[in-house]
Amino acid sequence: MFIEIIKTIILGIIEGFTEFLPISSTGHLYLADEFIKLNESTAFINMFMVVIQFGAILAVILIYFHKLNPFSPKKNHREKNQTWSIWFKVLVAIIPSVVIGLPLNDWMDAHLTSWQVISATLLIYGILFIVVENWLKNKRPQVEDLDQLSYKTAFTIGLFQVLSLVPGTSRSGATILGGMTVGTSRFVATEFSFFLAIPTMFGASLLKIGKYFWNGHTFTGDQTIILLVGTLVSFIVAYASIKFLLDYIKRNDFKAFGWYRIVLAIIVIAYFGIKSFA
Repeated sequence: MFIEIIKTIILGIIEGFTEFLPISSTGHLYLADEFIKLNESTAFINMFMVVIQFGAILAVILIYFHKLNPFSPKKNHREKNQTWSIWFKVLVAIIPSVVIGLPLNDWMDAHLTSWQVISATLLIYGILFIVVENWLKNKRPQVEDLDQLSYKTAFTIGLFQVLSLVPGTSRSGATILGGMTVGTSRFVATEFSFFLAIPTMFGASLLKIGKYFWNGHTFTGDQTIILLVGTLVSFIVAYASIKFLLDYIKRNDFKAFGWYRIVLAIIVIAYFGIKSFA
């Protein structure tokens, strides 16, 4: 059990660190699974990889609790209305994921979770980040504050989020790239991506747990500990990762993440390519 806890901690660190950076937590966890295999059933591992995202959600809620709390007594009437406005825009933005993503989720998991797909999306979106940053280099964002974000723009960002159903894309990567493409600043795109993650990832976690129990599975005592440890570690690391990203984008663009994705894609292709011919 001690070894399983160590593996869980490592996976929790990977999930927490990569979930909100635009580098694909799925891609990293898929690669990590080659070397760090939990001694559990496939059904449990698939559920675990999604549900530990709940820790990352809690990190967003903690960091932005005041900003996202429309009932805060410290806010005046205008500030409370602005908070409700953020939530309504988030709800509008998740519509595409519910309408398009929910019916396709199982099919995507069954047919697109492969090293070929993950390496391709890592590479494509890595290049896109570099191209988009170069394209926007001398352009001023049209939306520099969340209050300026229209419902139409929020919905468009939600459409970009649907792209993240393809493994290796990165939910944060798709929404941040989408936000910047339609005229938001890096900071607005990043914060809205964080807020959009709350209902999206919470819903995905509930869906995975629900399907797990629906298919007749239950948690053993050890599995419960593994799930709690993974979630806790994910929460702690995600908290630090979010703080890092918010500070980073004040002075830097996303090109470094684009190059990182390209390098990781090459590593994935090289590793699995050699393995397939071995």
